[in-house]
Amino acid sequence: MGRRANLPLLASGCVTDMTTAATDPFRFHGGRLAAAAARFDSAPQPWIDLSTGISPWAYPVPEMGQAAWSRLPEPEELERLEAAAAQTFGVDNPAEIVAVPGSDMAIRLLGTLFAEQRSAMLTPIYSGHKAAWPDATEIGLEAAAEYDLIVLANPNNPDGRIVSPEHLRTLPGQVIVDEAFADTAPLASLLPERGDAIVLRSFGKFYGLAGVRLGFVIADSVVAERLRTMLGDWPVSGIAVTVGLAAYQDQQWQDNQRRHLQEAADRLDKLLEKSDLDIIGGTSLFRLTSHDKARELFVILGQSGILVRPFSDIATQLRFGLPASEGEWTRLEDALSQWREMQ
Repeated sequence: MGRRANLPLLASGCVTDMTTAATDPFRFHGGRLAAAAARFDSAPQPWIDLSTGISPWAYPVPEMGQAAWSRLPEPEELERLEAAAAQTFGVDNPAEIVAVPGSDMAIRLLGTLFAEQRSAMLTPIYSGHKAAWPDATEIGLEAAAEYDLIVLANPNNPDGRIVSPEHLRTLPGQVIVDEAFADTAPLASLLPERGDAIVLRSFGKFYGLAGVRLGFVIADSVVAERLRTMLGDWPVSGIAVTVGLAAYQDQQWQDNQRRHLQEAADRLDKLLEKSDLDIIGGTSLFRLTSHDKARELFVILGQSGILVRPFSDIATQLRFGLPASEGEWTRLEDALSQWREMQ
């Protein structure tokens, strides 16, 4: 793991010829390791997935009895989970918080509930929002007051942009805020004083357990009840209830996680800057970079068994997540070093 991978030193033109096709399957979502392994079939193993905004350090899953696997969760258990999440988010009324099987599902459901609204979204933005509101106008913040419904992510993915909660509270229309990364930046959150805004929170990213598929919607009671009706009696699994309840009650782990993520993000900054990559945004879970040969770098990293995130609309940008171990840091540093030697 610690040795430099022996990459083929391709001529610049050869790499350029590969870049557009090489990035195609990876420009809309992170985490496509199977596609990466097929595209770069001679890359060293195991793959290092830096293409997502998911923490590489997961909350330690508590021991679970057989009932968590074999029984549907009781309504009282779901209520305890929602109450624990409400306390973490600063929400006074647990009836206004709805557990969902991942915030991506909530995005799609809200797109259905508000399909008739004259909507706009602050871009760039997570691709799931564009799928949920395909007719929404893409705007900048200066035009937000002109629409009935505004959708944004705060902090934003992929550039980490933060719109102050104070400014969001001045917008006259219905505001839907995706706070998937707000656990890393609590001061960016609209909670607890959200007014009539609808807030989405994700569990998997900060807690490093995306496979649990857990998220929350915080909304006024009318919207909350409509979502509960759409989701049915068992919106999340017994596993999600058990893990989520433990994690939201563990304040010490949350504080330690924030420190750990920030230290790793600072270390990543130094490595990326050493490689002449411009850091143009991010959160403590990822960094967005710019370079005129970004797609060539994507290929070089792929040949090293390292997957990062390219984008469909801006060819000069790559997003880097956090390496999980010293071995992964070494492989990333070696791959970037070889790329610098090719410039």
